[in-house]
Amino acid sequence: MKLTRKLGLLHVFCIATGAMISSGLFILPGMAHAKAGPAMVVSYFLAGLLASAGLLSIAELSTAMPKAGGDYFYISRGMGPIVGTVAGLLSWFCLSLKSAFALVGMAVLMAPILSWESHIPLAGGLGVVFVIVNLVGIKEAARLQVLLVAGLLGLMMMYVVKGLPEVKINYFEPFMPYGARAVFSTAGFVFVSYGGLLKIASMAGEVKNPGRVIPMGMILSLLVVMILYTLTIFITIGVLGAERLDNCLTPISDGAAVFTGRGGWAALSVAAALAFLTTANAGIMAASRYLLAVSRDGYLPEMIGKVGKRYKTPHISIMITGAVVILAISIKLDILVEAASTVFILGYILSNLSVIVLRESGLQNYRPSFRSPLYPWPQLAAIAGFVFVILEMGEEAYLITVGLMAAGFSVYWFYGRKRVRSESALLHLIERITAKELVSGSLESELKEIIRERDEIEQDRFDSLIENSIVLDIQGQMEVNKFFRLIAAKLSAKVGVGQEELLNLLTAREKESSTVLNESLAIPHIIIEGNNRFDILLARCREGIRFAGEPNQIHTVFVLVGTKDERNFHLRALSAIAQIVQEPDFASKWLTAKNEQALRDIVLLGKRKRE
Repeated sequence: MKLTRKLGLLHVFCIATGAMISSGLFILPGMAHAKAGPAMVVSYFLAGLLASAGLLSIAELSTAMPKAGGDYFYISRGMGPIVGTVAGLLSWFCLSLKSAFALVGMAVLMAPILSWESHIPLAGGLGVVFVIVNLVGIKEAARLQVLLVAGLLGLMMMYVVKGLPEVKINYFEPFMPYGARAVFSTAGFVFVSYGGLLKIASMAGEVKNPGRVIPMGMILSLLVVMILYTLTIFITIGVLGAERLDNCLTPISDGAAVFTGRGGWAALSVAAALAFLTTANAGIMAASRYLLAVSRDGYLPEMIGKVGKRYKTPHISIMITGAVVILAISIKLDILVEAASTVFILGYILSNLSVIVLRESGLQNYRPSFRSPLYPWPQLAAIAGFVFVILEMGEEAYLITVGLMAAGFSVYWFYGRKRVRSESALLHLIERITAKELVSGSLESELKEIIRERDEIEQDRFDSLIENSIVLDIQGQMEVNKFFRLIAAKLSAKVGVGQEELLNLLTAREKESSTVLNESLAIPHIIIEGNNRFDILLARCREGIRFAGEPNQIHTVFVLVGTKDERNFHLRALSAIAQIVQEPDFASKWLTAKNEQALRDIVLLGKRKRE
């Protein structure tokens, strides 16, 4: 059963924003200040710049393949199933851990109010609540997210407005006490703060009009969060100073207490609670979609990817994710942050590599609605920046990365490898470079179906005819009479008319008036005897077909054959073809298509009005 597309621009913005404004703002500033001093504000800004470079690639990939599983789905199609499976399981695990920490943060805030000695049972109870919310439905979870984020942004705006006049500039001296390297390594440490963008990619299969909504929602969210982070952290440094801020786990609440007293502390504690709630909710929502996608591809048991009939949510993957979140509430914070940041960075690196591989592979059906501008420079710059940051993070980050990658590889090697064989854009790129046949076309077919689902293309009679049409890919130049004889031989049995009769009809129609419509296109069309018969033949000749009296060689031919009672459909077919061939890149796609199926796909995915 398919997931339903219910999420709009507001939902996308709030899910991404809520996922980013949480521990990255309400806990990490104290830890980051201890590592980089006041220059940590630069670290946050650098992390945002790196995220923005990665955002362009993630937006492009998400609009090309808006499917559950996000970066797993498009990394596996771009880089292959081994890399994709490892990336998907790593992202799932880290999103689950980030949700677990959000629940712990919420429980730590609530436990004193409720006079509970331990926060762990409370965190576990909150985890159960969010699992139930997500089981009921994606739109219900997203509506809750909108309310939580609206309250959070309102409180943070109050913090900025009231806090700016209270900033003490002397608290920024010395600005960079631990050197420039500490600024870069801290940028990697706090990169988890921008991990919410990947959550949108994981739920792209449930977004309405993904080609417009996903990039717009992600860009708006990142801009708002970058501005909010910079202002909030600047104010927090300026009102607390190093002595109170270093390793403080409640930096924003303590900052509010300085300039608004106990009431401000309480208000920002509420904001922190809302932030933790949004992260936990969005984290469970997004992480479960990774398991769904990996399962649907066969690299995990099929039952994990089942969608419930009543609420149309992936209930088993949600429950597994919820169980991991609840079990992980006791993990140490510094380990969680290092692991999550490192894996998010790896996800961004692989996303940028996937864009390069997919674009250079020559895949005809890779058709993102949003294309990253200035390709490939943003991708190359982002990859270089991310690699530099990981190198600056130190040995612990390497060990965490290797351990998690080994776990993901083991799942693929011992389970998925034996059950599924799939195709990737990397194979298409190797085939293009080596000129050897390495691919079967299954990836092109999958991308075609994704485009149909994304653009809500409902197959009509014209599509059915094209799917079953005869396609000729003619080698070498050809005279029109020889071409008509070839058509007659191919269509005769299919339309139930003798070869000579078809040849005579085609020749007579061409003598009556030329069927050449422009410098490279011709549409011969004839009427045959009988009822309820209509067919279309597609032909390409790169070297060109020479039509009598025409100065140009014809490369594209659509042949229409039908009975008199099909005259209305005949006109609709002509209209459909006219719309398809008017696309700016039709001619180049037609001449560079790899094979007969690729020629069909150009027509099937062409933009036209469907009746």
